Amino acid sequence: MTATTKHETEIVVDPDVPLVRIIREFDAPPAAVYRAHVDPDLAAQWMGPAAYANEIDQWDARTGGSWAYRCVAEDGGCHAFYGSFHELRPAELIVQTFAYAGEPDGVALERLSFEDLGDGRTRLVATSLTDSFEGRDAVIASGMETGIREGYESLDALLAS
Repeated sequence: MTATTKHETEIVVDPDVPLVRIIREFDAPPAAVYRAHVDPDLAAQWMGPAAYANEIDQWDARTGGSWAYRCVAEDGGCHAFYGSFHELRPAELIVQTFAYAGEPDGVALERLSFEDLGDGRTRLVATSLTDSFEGRDAVIASGMETGIREGYESLDALLAS
């Protein structure tokens, strides 16, 4: 097991466009970080808040494929998410849609780029564009920041193992 540096997750809310940009570095090469996003067994281990377990309902990680999963709390509470993979370029790019089943009209277009920083390190830049400022602000108010930060901390541990 390798030691990792604690990296901060930067979440930027654009004042002019209804988007959120998430920037995070990982102590792993782009291929490993990318694989953790497209392999359903790996993704289920790190996505979302630590207090939830993930259950994959559908996962077809290819250009034109789709995905769906649920975050399930110990008390049975559940949040379901789904989307489509629009373009996948291994170790480089994922373009997908993202929707919360509780707000099915609030579909976001997401672009995740995996930048090789050298020395086995990656910078992930995830941009999520919604169709309105109200939709974007609702996503932020939902507690997504906690899920993103805790999920990436779990991903750090997974990548180190």
